[in-house]
Amino acid sequence: MVFTPDPSDLTRLPAADLAQLLTDRAVSSTELTRAHLEAITARDGAVHAYLHRNDEQALAEAAAVDAARAAGQDLPPLAGIPVAVKDVACTIGQPTTAGSRILQGWLPPYDATVVTRLRAARMPILGKTNMDEFAMGSSTEHSGYGPTGNPWDLARVPGGSGGGSAAALAAYLAPLAVGSDTGGSIRQPAAFTGTVGAKPTYGAVSRYGVIALASSLDQIGPCGRTVLDTALLHEVLAGHDPKDSTSIDAPVPPVVQAARRGDVAGLRVGVIRQLGGAGYQGGVRARFEEAVALLGRLGADIVEVDCPHLDYALGAYYLIMPSEASSNLARYDAMRYGLRVGPDGVPAPSAEQVSAASRGQGFGAEAKRRIILGTYALSSGYYDAFYGQAQKVRTLIARDFAAAFETVDVLVSPTAPTTAWERGAKTDDPLAMYLGDVATIPSNLAGLPGISVPIGLADEDAMPVGLQVLAPAMADDRCYNVAAAVERDLVAGWGGPLLDRIPTIATEA
Repeated sequence: MVFTPDPSDLTRLPAADLAQLLTDRAVSSTELTRAHLEAITARDGAVHAYLHRNDEQALAEAAAVDAARAAGQDLPPLAGIPVAVKDVACTIGQPTTAGSRILQGWLPPYDATVVTRLRAARMPILGKTNMDEFAMGSSTEHSGYGPTGNPWDLARVPGGSGGGSAAALAAYLAPLAVGSDTGGSIRQPAAFTGTVGAKPTYGAVSRYGVIALASSLDQIGPCGRTVLDTALLHEVLAGHDPKDSTSIDAPVPPVVQAARRGDVAGLRVGVIRQLGGAGYQGGVRARFEEAVALLGRLGADIVEVDCPHLDYALGAYYLIMPSEASSNLARYDAMRYGLRVGPDGVPAPSAEQVSAASRGQGFGAEAKRRIILGTYALSSGYYDAFYGQAQKVRTLIARDFAAAFETVDVLVSPTAPTTAWERGAKTDDPLAMYLGDVATIPSNLAGLPGISVPIGLADEDAMPVGLQVLAPAMADDRCYNVAAAVERDLVAGWGGPLLDRIPTIATEA
């Protein structure tokens, strides 16, 4: 059975359309925010997209926007549009746990810069979305607070680590969401749920106040149901921040104009030889080949591009990321904040014993696995052989991309080698789950922007497939331009958004 959207249901409309309704005063932000909170109450028990709700404050923020609009004040473009935030960004007055029991109940004393910008844009925050613990995972099964279901099939995963944000969009529990992407944690969930997710250029969006996994890889980014909606949120989040030493002091690329344009005529599009073929699901390859053919019909020049060192990206990433994670997670020592428990049977435990007991109880299995792997890779006698070599491979990957962009404007690949798998299918085989990031990881290692846009359903399981578009640093607008062209043509051919085909059980549970 297929769900047919009710045009009177505010939760089904794109954020850009909702913004126009708010501007025209055809609907109030209070009505819009309340509609989404009611949808969360009705359906999130089945999906589990949210970890924490923010009803009272969200409605107060919405009422303030309505009052400002009634008084004739000039308001930002997305003022009054509610938004969900991945639970990795600090929020005053709301718990921020990064999906980990070690931070259960922690209330940050400050907002992350991206949250500050959401508030400045007058966007009510609905709540915090579920995620793999400290963003360690590709399925949102490693959350300390239980897994999230994929709204297309609740028995399947929504991707990770930001499956909560993607699932909130696909289940119509938020019009926009904020995610973070360390090795594909925005783009892969977008592909798995039939939504849009963008990883901006590294340093284009501030990481201040975002709980770190791997500081040289992490990047906050926007998630939406359409390319234009995602670009509108990108414009809110991006920009230089003096509080972040890695922040790029440069103008935000014209992503909204690019999302409105969607013209690929004359564009040189490179198909990455290393990201396809063997190991990729047949239905994924079929939809990808159709999308590439579509770009050709729309006037793009299609060429195959060789990036030989991408074959080593997965191995390099899974040395660099755990190494940085082991360093970043050392701060959770039970001495300053977070979980603190004493070891059983020890009447006067030492600080070391309390720390060991707290970390043992607070961290989940995947976090422990990566901490151990990273600590080993950084240890004396192994640093140069593992971490040092991985950094050299990272340089070679960046050079491959630089050489490719001398001949093409953008690069494309499937976002993920498979569609969403059944929950539990890979939890006992971490290497199999890590392989799911093979297409998204390279751009994080090189700091490049990327976007995932839906391109249809796989033949084998009728689950969504995503197209990944990559561009040079600070050329994020190219990603949006290509994604918009693909989206416009496919949606016209489908007779409506891909999400219109989502099964009733997932949206009405």
